[in-house]
Amino acid sequence: MQAVILAAGRGTRMVELTEAVPKPMLDVGGKPLLEYKLEALPEEVDEVIIIVGYLGSTIQKHFGGSFAGKRVLYVEQEDLNGTAGALWQARDILKDKFLIMMGDDIYMQEDVQACIAPGENWRLLVQGLPELYRAGRVELDAEGHIDRIIESSKEDETRREAGIASTNMYFLDTRLFTCPLIPKHEGSLEMGLPQTVVNAAHMLGVTFEPVFTDKWIQITAPKDLVYAAEILKKMEK
Repeated sequence: MQAVILAAGRGTRMVELTEAVPKPMLDVGGKPLLEYKLEALPEEVDEVIIIVGYLGSTIQKHFGGSFAGKRVLYVEQEDLNGTAGALWQARDILKDKFLIMMGDDIYMQEDVQACIAPGENWRLLVQGLPELYRAGRVELDAEGHIDRIIESSKEDETRREAGIASTNMYFLDTRLFTCPLIPKHEGSLEMGLPQTVVNAAHMLGVTFEPVFTDKWIQITAPKDLVYAAEILKKMEK
């Protein structure tokens, strides 16, 4: 099975830390964020495709062509045109079902395992939060399947409402690439993965299933790096 890690962005809200290091390579507890993603991949995943862009050579030099027995490939996203645009760079080398992870947030292996369980449904790892802030809000239909994902905007920085948040870890298949790319917002030049996947699920009649967790660690600001290190240290005990 293949996994795609989207690691092309700079991390504009952490610009003071990413002048010389891409956001996925920022240190948490003595190792880069991206390493936690690779360590969370179960043995079913034997090939990892990392989409690189900003300072991508730093990532390639660190991990090389393999990690823990898994083959590692790199695809460059020259035009940083959104998360769906990033995934589309790998469409010619993706086969059947595949996992998608963001290059910065931290996920647990048990949650990855739950997402890649057998079945034909598409899946998204989600987490209920008392305050959504900038997380995308997931709306479910009457049957408990994902109906919409509403991404936040800069104006939502202090959004206090509770809801189901998207962690942006997906389990999909290549049927996705038969459907159009959808902009992140109306008029946006960025193609959004949440919008594209939801639209494709409706077009194809695919069940889009939420997988709930309480262990997602979102990294959006410098203070999150310290918080993540503290949480991970507690989990090791």
